[in-house]
Amino acid sequence: MSLPSDTPQGMADALEYLQHHLQELMERQYVSESNINSILAALTTQLQQLTQLVANPPLSSLAVPNTPPPPVPSPPVSPSFAPPMQQMRSKLSCPSDFNRECHNGRAFLNSCSLYIRLAPEQFHDKQERILWALTFFKGGCAAKWSKNIFCQEADTSIFSIQTWGEFEQQFRLHFFPANVEADAINALEGIAYHQGNWTASKPWSLTQVIRISGHWW
Repeated sequence: MSLPSDTPQGMADALEYLQHHLQELMERQYVSESNINSILAALTTQLQQLTQLVANPPLSSLAVPNTPPPPVPSPPVSPSFAPPMQQMRSKLSCPSDFNRECHNGRAFLNSCSLYIRLAPEQFHDKQERILWALTFFKGGCAAKWSKNIFCQEADTSIFSIQTWGEFEQQFRLHFFPANVEADAINALEGIAYHQGNWTASKPWSLTQVIRISGHWW
């Protein structure tokens, strides 16, 4: 663009500067528009590709359902006919109360020993077994004997029976018959005498004598 020949020099320089600056702005605008068009074209292309990908996904991208593996059969367990120890222990019954009857002494002691052997975890130490057995001494000489043991402990601060073996020994000494055979024969002689059928020469086995006299346990 040429200026008229009568344009003042100062004005001519200003117009030339403005024309030059306007030309630069137009060029920059053109470059910016070109960049924007390129970006829009690229975005359009990517959008089309994504649309096609969603509409027709490749086979490799299809989700495969996670099928759990078949359960492994457990090995057969052979049936056990023995009752579990826990169930057996739950059915245990405590010994009956003991008074002093000699013919019940062995039965009571055997009952205590059996319970201790089948349920040892219920007793923390040996002395606890003895104290547990003494709780069944409820009457007669048995209760007196138990009371004497605790009185002796109160006086000396020492429990006189230290082990279960000592308890069994003391129990036999106090509550077992001193002479089973002699006691049985004496009882049998008294029964036969009153019934009038005693024969001194009649042979009797020890088992028969004990059964007849009532000292069998």
